[in-house]
Amino acid sequence: MTYVKKTAPDIAAVSAPAPEGLDARLVVERGTFRLDVTLAAAPGDVVALLGPNGAGKTTALRALAGLIPLTDGHLRLDGAELDRMPTESRPVGVVFQDYLLFPHLSALDNVAFGPRCHGASKAQARAEAAVWLERMGLSEHGSAKPRRLSGGQAQRVALARALATHPRLLLLDEPLAALDARTRLDVRAQLRHHLADFEAVAVLVTHDPLDAMVLADHLVVIEDGQVVQQGTPADIARRPRTDYIAHLVGLNLYQGQAEGHTVHVDGGSAVTTTEDLTGPVFVAFPPSAVTLHQDRPSGSSARNLWRCEVAGMETHGDQIRVALTGGLPLAADLTTVAAAELDLRPGAAVWATVKAAQTHAYPA
Repeated sequence: MTYVKKTAPDIAAVSAPAPEGLDARLVVERGTFRLDVTLAAAPGDVVALLGPNGAGKTTALRALAGLIPLTDGHLRLDGAELDRMPTESRPVGVVFQDYLLFPHLSALDNVAFGPRCHGASKAQARAEAAVWLERMGLSEHGSAKPRRLSGGQAQRVALARALATHPRLLLLDEPLAALDARTRLDVRAQLRHHLADFEAVAVLVTHDPLDAMVLADHLVVIEDGQVVQQGTPADIARRPRTDYIAHLVGLNLYQGQAEGHTVHVDGGSAVTTTEDLTGPVFVAFPPSAVTLHQDRPSGSSARNLWRCEVAGMETHGDQIRVALTGGLPLAADLTTVAAAELDLRPGAAVWATVKAAQTHAYPA
């Protein structure tokens, strides 16, 4: 008789749970455009996709939703191969920019639509929808048709409809873009509250940096179908790596070579910084750090001084944003009174100064 020794199973292989959250590499080719974006997020994370028009943000979102097939890559959610599932079977909720509420259904029945599609009875679906409307502060609007709702109310109904299916991935496509400024402020605060309570992964597409900074834990910036920078909102705002990002967060940004406290900027000018670095770097400073003078200042404590010319002016909040060319192309923010006293106009010659302490240099 032959005895076969039984070996213990690989406990780690048997009992290891599937990784939770989103793990995706989205490769989509459409004509001459190619999207190649990698995303990873844990349950509870809110990821914002930022980028200029045509960068590929919406393409990425539609690929996550299953509305566009992947050319290559993978799409895993909680360990499951999401890209192999039929679109209607995926545990994904979507809030579209224009909400896409069914005009012939009440707010209650719009929210109940998802649970009904997942097999709930009409009574069960409406009961669950009522709970979600209450969470959104819309209980008194349950019988209203979409045309009777304000923009903010319609947005919350669309969010409730998406959440009522208990998705493991929530996708939001410019959810605040259709709102006026006052409503946007209120709804942004409400949306932040609801996303904070959401226990799965949320991905937000927006072109508004304030929406991204307020709502997201992690930012992914896409340009020309590629990820150019990602990190926390604070890190992105402090250390932009492209002109688009610098403009987004309101900074003057330059790239050059550092030699100690001096950065030789591409184009010939130099910027003095407090950081002591060597090699390729970025250097940034806010427009508010720029001081303009009609005459060359004497006795100024500012370490940076450039002769410039006013290229243009525009209102920026409660200040005037001045675009300058010459010694160093830059933007400066001034009060209306200061701009008037300097007699600024396109073509006017000025001196621009920035203190070294107001600059920030970091490795490229």
